[in-house]
Amino acid sequence: MKLRRHIWLIGLLLATLTSGQFAHAQEAPLGGFDDYVNKSIREWEVPGLAIAIIKDDRIVLARGYGVRKLGDPRSVDERTLFAIGSSSKAFTAAAVAMLVDDGKLKWDDPATKYLPGFETFDPHVTRELSVRDLLSHRSGLERGDFLWYGTEYDRDEILRRTRFLKPTWSLRSTFGYQNLMFLAAGQVVAKLHGKSWDEFIRQRIFSPLGMTSSSTSIRDFKNADNVATPHAKIENKVESIPWRNIDNIAPAGSINSNVLEMAQWIRLQLGDGVYQKQRLLSSGAVKEMHTPQTIIRLQGPMELLYPEAHFLSYGLGWFLSDHRGRKVVEHGGAIDGMRAQVAMIPEEKLGVIILTNLHGTPLPHALMYKVFDAYLGAPRQRDWSAELLKTIKALEGQGKEAEKKLEAERVKDTRASLALEKYVGTYKNDLYGDVKVTNENDKLKLSFGSAFSSGLEHWHYDTFRAKFVAAGVTKAYVSFALNAQGKTETVTLNLPGVADYPFKRAPESADAAAVSMSEEELKKFAGKYESKTPPIEVSLELVGGKLKAVVPGQPVYDLVPVAPSRFRIGGAPDGFFIQFEMAEAKPKSLTFLQGSGPSLVLLPKQ
Repeated sequence: MKLRRHIWLIGLLLATLTSGQFAHAQEAPLGGFDDYVNKSIREWEVPGLAIAIIKDDRIVLARGYGVRKLGDPRSVDERTLFAIGSSSKAFTAAAVAMLVDDGKLKWDDPATKYLPGFETFDPHVTRELSVRDLLSHRSGLERGDFLWYGTEYDRDEILRRTRFLKPTWSLRSTFGYQNLMFLAAGQVVAKLHGKSWDEFIRQRIFSPLGMTSSSTSIRDFKNADNVATPHAKIENKVESIPWRNIDNIAPAGSINSNVLEMAQWIRLQLGDGVYQKQRLLSSGAVKEMHTPQTIIRLQGPMELLYPEAHFLSYGLGWFLSDHRGRKVVEHGGAIDGMRAQVAMIPEEKLGVIILTNLHGTPLPHALMYKVFDAYLGAPRQRDWSAELLKTIKALEGQGKEAEKKLEAERVKDTRASLALEKYVGTYKNDLYGDVKVTNENDKLKLSFGSAFSSGLEHWHYDTFRAKFVAAGVTKAYVSFALNAQGKTETVTLNLPGVADYPFKRAPESADAAAVSMSEEELKKFAGKYESKTPPIEVSLELVGGKLKAVVPGQPVYDLVPVAPSRFRIGGAPDGFFIQFEMAEAKPKSLTFLQGSGPSLVLLPKQ
């Protein structure tokens, strides 16, 4: 009863803080801020946005703008839940810091001390990789995000497969953003806690901060009614898209929250580990997380996002830079349909949280600078939103030019080397798993995990183009390579990070269908077929929804469809097929294909 009353009092206090201070939100230094945000979300086509500002341990603004879902009039408010994406990484770093405070581990302990089965591609890196390295993007490994994105692999299986991920740089030499290492850090927390990372976050962070609506999985939304819907631009039109379940990579980015509760998280950070007179983290742990660990070069996209910075680095779960002579501690977050920014200037006791429901929009970064400039009394108020929008549109224009160049390089009037059914099969890779190619209605279709499925349009030679629709549209080029016998040997997906890992064709399994056919479709092949020379009669019969071949003196064979008129003979050696020639949707002939042996043609028995 006391605990319930305590939570109620916290809720009352939060309500008092937010409602009591909104009346002053548009006074200096935030005069005109509402108008600026509303104008910005219109220009960026962001459906909804929520923002909270903390100054001197007080919430001076917590407000929503726009709608939770396009076509739905319900407004975003300060309690609307969004995904915070990679802003979750700071929570994982804090969880590790708490265990350091507890004396259960040290920052520079080898990761394998707590994850004994964990391996990387390079044995030297496996041996030397520390807990600190896991949290500072300096493992040297490429991202490998398609190992978790849209796959059914659980956390342990993802880490097991990490041993196949090739390094791009040497250990600790270069900043290389790495979600898998934060997963490893989360599994260290789980190992030492004796329960899941999720449970640790709930017990040690959410609960004492009163973050009762926050969660580590979208599965917890079942009792929530104030939830933003993700959106993405698909063919230049903003549309709502499904929530993405990313439980398998949770320590790197699965937290969902609202700006009111995230404000409590910022108050903890600005309070050097103290929240409402209760110490949750040592000041030394907070300092360590806010201390540069990895240098980041200010070039390319980083130069665009940090135009006034003189330095950029990564701490433990936080990006560190400078703005107008002040140190900035911040982290963005993005997952399908959502974009977040969590930032603070510790010297000013100033923090801001911006949560949006549009995929990949940089608007939160621009609004962060707008708030900082207002409170730092910048003599020249830059229109950060307009400047960044202009830059992004220019980059989009470059992307369209690159597409035109690819189109110009396409070799026209070529055709694939093989008949479509010859590309059908399962292609395997130790790191990423399986790619499945099927033939449906004389059109190839490719599936890669649950997130990527597309028909294949012939591009040129043995390259096809896929159009994957996940968070937006991704066009990818799929190239088949043939072996010396003229059969498909590998397929390569031109997706970021995946292109360097060809998928090798697996031996055909007698019981795996490459196309799906209904009983009605199979029924047209049933009947008796005969050959006069040599005298052979074969009966094809539909039994239990499957087509079977009955050959006198031989076992009954299952016929497994691999194309609309081609069947693999189950139980026979590789390369044994039945191919039908059709006329007016009826079998005109049946040909037994026997690998490199002679073929045999049978006709429907009259």
